[in-house]
Amino acid sequence: MIRVALIGAGGRMGKALVRAALERKDLTVSAAVVAEGSEKLGRDLGELAGAGKFGIEIGSDLSAALAACDVAIDFSNALATAGVLAACTAAGKPLLLGTTGHAANMRQEFERAARHIALLVAANTSLGVTVLLELVRQCARQLPVQFDVEIIESHHRAKLDAPSGTALALGQAVAESRGQDLDEVAVHARVAASGPRREGEIGFAVVRGGDVVGEHQVVFAGLGEQLTLAHRATDRAIFARGALDAAAWLARRPPGRYAMRDILF
Repeated sequence: MIRVALIGAGGRMGKALVRAALERKDLTVSAAVVAEGSEKLGRDLGELAGAGKFGIEIGSDLSAALAACDVAIDFSNALATAGVLAACTAAGKPLLLGTTGHAANMRQEFERAARHIALLVAANTSLGVTVLLELVRQCARQLPVQFDVEIIESHHRAKLDAPSGTALALGQAVAESRGQDLDEVAVHARVAASGPRREGEIGFAVVRGGDVVGEHQVVFAGLGEQLTLAHRATDRAIFARGALDAAAWLARRPPGRYAMRDILF
């Protein structure tokens, strides 16, 4: 039985992970962590998730939680990532990192941690989005650069980062496949005076409102034709199930940097 520690257990994804874990026979949640001072400290994990009494008290001691697990899943927030990486590295525990909105300098921290632990950084743990990324890579390789690329994403009103980590991952997939640097070709806003589109640009459009779980479209617009690849999430449980699949897979891996595509492909 694989033991999982949930970091950021009091959030939407933390609750979804608890409910999804109840359906699994190969793993169990062994510890749950939230930030110090959280109103959720001391509550029963299962009752918080609406899944009935679980017998695990939510705490803030990350070191203790890691000592009682085989793999950690972090869906807290980007500000906590450096500390989570350091703690998992010190404990020698694999980490599935599902938070988004990291600063650019965190890339070096990811590579450094991956020398010591199995690390999977996932902007999106949906299996469908994992396949979407592969399809986008294939289209970007095969279609000429004259096909303009626009990425449109929608999320609920409470989402903090924009564009979403998934949208940026889709943009990175296009840029890498075309031999581009995403930072140089990404366009995040257009206004009346922005001028005509430059060849090779990758545009991003963001929608925030209501309770939208997550929608992503990648449009390849050529002259006389368009190709659109899209994914729509209607239930947050898909991310939880994908994260648990990834965590079970990661728990058996040696130190290194991994991605969701490694699980499927």
